[in-house]
Amino acid sequence: MTTTYAPKQATTLGHAVQINNIEMYYEEYGAGKPLVLLHGFGGCAQNWHPFTTKLSERYRLIVVDLRGHGHSTNPENKFTHREAAKDVFLLLEKLGVGHFLAMGMSSGGMTLLHMATSQPDRIDSMVLISATTHFPDQARAIMRRASFGTMPQQVQEMYRECAKRGDEQIRQLIAQFNALHENYDDMNFTSQSLSTITARTLVVHGDCDNFFPVEIPVSIYRSIPNAELWIIPGGDHVPIYDSTVPFTSTALRFLDGPESKGQSATQ
Repeated sequence: MTTTYAPKQATTLGHAVQINNIEMYYEEYGAGKPLVLLHGFGGCAQNWHPFTTKLSERYRLIVVDLRGHGHSTNPENKFTHREAAKDVFLLLEKLGVGHFLAMGMSSGGMTLLHMATSQPDRIDSMVLISATTHFPDQARAIMRRASFGTMPQQVQEMYRECAKRGDEQIRQLIAQFNALHENYDDMNFTSQSLSTITARTLVVHGDCDNFFPVEIPVSIYRSIPNAELWIIPGGDHVPIYDSTVPFTSTALRFLDGPESKGQSATQ
């Protein structure tokens, strides 16, 4: 559910807008067709910074801090991927964006599943990285016992770098992460619900993901009508930061042009 990479904050093109009761932060780069980028739980827009230079050569990037993450606020102190999806749609309405492309890692990918099933005509193509249809027992166990002190050092560093309001924000996020282990409604997608997705979809997953076993991305691939599957050998949760993984080039090749239905990515 969490990603483990957040480079130090550099100069960004950041903006904040009021979305109902939250202030939502986003960054924009490049020009052209909109490409929405959504980070994982505990992360922020910075998780995408290693990729924004290349991606912005082709697209207008809209890089979002989900509710309660990074610079975005969350007065209710609750997080569901369903509500996060509604937030992103409201942001896009304020920006005058109709159709768009999207990529989401972990919780960002789960947010995209809600977006792609609730308003399927809006998303032309999307890349789901380490996403899931539901929380299996192994993920619930991790969410239930998670604490800042027991997180790997690189995850702690990401939380510190992304939590713009400091320790209190970190505590709130971890409490929200813990609470997800009891939630059976938020992530509850069936093959039937996934079959309504019209977006061309690339499903990216590591075969050593400790949250979501490889059977889950395979089921997503089989359920979405126009999907491709890229299983990364030896990849853990959100395996796209490994320098040996050609993520940017593969994602761009997928987003740039339609492929035949049912083909699999083999890199």
